[in-house]
Amino acid sequence: MGLRGCSIGFITKLSWLLPFCFLLFGPFAAAETHHYNFEVKLSPFTKLCSSKNILTVNGQFPGPTLEAHRGDKITVYVINNTKYNITFHWHGVRQIRNPWYDGPEYITQCPIQAGKSFSYEIQLTKEEGTMWWHAHSGWARATAHGPLIVHPGPSTSYPFPQPYAQIPIVIGEWWKEDVMEIPKNAKRRGGEPILSDAYTINGQPGYLYPCSKQETFELTMEQGKTYLLRIVNAVMDEDLFFGIAKHEMTLVGKDGIYTKQIKTDYIMITPGQSMDILITANQSPGIYIMATRSYSSAFGAGFDNSTAIAILKYSTTPPTPKLNHFFPHLPPYDRTEAATDFTKRLRSLTTVDVPLNVDTRLFFVLSVNLMNCSNNDKPCAGPFGKRFAASINNVSFVTPSASLLEAYYNNVSGVFTTDFPENPPRKFNYTGENLPLATSFGTRVMVLEYNASVEVILQGTNVLASDNHPVHLHGYSFHVVGWGLGNFNPKTDPKHYNLVDPPEETTVGVPNNGWVAIRFKANNPGMWLMHCHIERHQVWGMSMVFLVKNGFALDQQILHPPHDLPSCYN
Repeated sequence: MGLRGCSIGFITKLSWLLPFCFLLFGPFAAAETHHYNFEVKLSPFTKLCSSKNILTVNGQFPGPTLEAHRGDKITVYVINNTKYNITFHWHGVRQIRNPWYDGPEYITQCPIQAGKSFSYEIQLTKEEGTMWWHAHSGWARATAHGPLIVHPGPSTSYPFPQPYAQIPIVIGEWWKEDVMEIPKNAKRRGGEPILSDAYTINGQPGYLYPCSKQETFELTMEQGKTYLLRIVNAVMDEDLFFGIAKHEMTLVGKDGIYTKQIKTDYIMITPGQSMDILITANQSPGIYIMATRSYSSAFGAGFDNSTAIAILKYSTTPPTPKLNHFFPHLPPYDRTEAATDFTKRLRSLTTVDVPLNVDTRLFFVLSVNLMNCSNNDKPCAGPFGKRFAASINNVSFVTPSASLLEAYYNNVSGVFTTDFPENPPRKFNYTGENLPLATSFGTRVMVLEYNASVEVILQGTNVLASDNHPVHLHGYSFHVVGWGLGNFNPKTDPKHYNLVDPPEETTVGVPNNGWVAIRFKANNPGMWLMHCHIERHQVWGMSMVFLVKNGFALDQQILHPPHDLPSCYN
């Protein structure tokens, strides 16, 4: 059934960038189910003067927009017409009691193999706002991703005036190379993956690149009208600054959750995060540039230093090349103060129910590590001839060859162990001078009792290189009750926690050489991945898994697996 009078065929066959018909009708009287088809295939695309085939969904880059209302259900039928394994994750959706549809490869499911299919069920609960979907197998998410927009439910409205129109803004990356081969080549060499050749806004890097000049994304606005920009950072490896020339932005939501309004000239958005931004067409007719570029806090690390742009113009702007083009003023790429000045202003829209009595306290140290090469006759491509690794509490996660969730559900032994450490194996000055830190490898999960009140301190380190780590927790949202620079102090820092209106998020940036404190109630049973959303860090092992046990009541237990769940063995 289509959304508010718009057929699903219309949505999937035309551009993913046509959400406007959804604004013309009133809210649903009851929750509905919306059906989408995803055909994963290789499609020809030309960017930066190079033509090649890329992995796409329905032939689109970015992929189609999924739309629903709060409390609705979405089903997505996926058929894999490529040679690659594929899975999909619905980033920010909690999937209550139903981790089978969460999507991370070999965590909650085995992949959809070439020529096979699988139907995902996405049950929305309290999510509302902008989220996104993406492939969760290898580097497929570099091109297989798109927005997931959840409108208010029946008889409700936005906590701000109804916008005139809503525009998805998907920020991505572009490589001239085959992105599916990038992690394999990096792993073989032991060094960093190659840098992207450009960032993109809605599939285009902008007219600074010759091949993109005629296809630069343009947004035409009506004088005096207010627009809702639904911004997704789908890049693989960099935090980003984003701004619009001469237009103040108002942040009203993040990660599918509304926030107190924040007026700002720029945002800092990490990989995996999504934000809802209001802008009003209150300037003179002209050409205004929206632009994005890196915030890269890791000293000495390579990063794509290009700038992607799109055009904002008014409907009354005359078609003449003599008009001035106004560019936004974005912070320098290494300005950590600008990044933290923005993020520290985030607050929940209302007073929230934060767990006050914590019974499970965890301290997780995030590190980029170096390992000796296995072949001593040929040095690796990392610093000092070594190879990169990454870890949480000195454990580099090893992806198994079978689904962790399926192994747990069917009581299959030998796939994982339940001894993930609650604290790092030794204490040290985490933000000191490039301290060496050994790492071990394993598929180790942490067991949480159902309904436990959990606090996790995510501590960044200066081991090898400090960085801003965007950490995403599947299956949950959490409250960011505190943050700071330097080492977390368990005696003094908790005194400054915000336990009244802390921001509720699903992906949080752990600041460069700093820490964040998050709290959540472990009331969603299943296997839930937590990982850094910088892809090179995840590939190197900066991931861990929570196993949340079933409760006693029937409605506190994992649902049965779907009948068409992909198998690892055929």
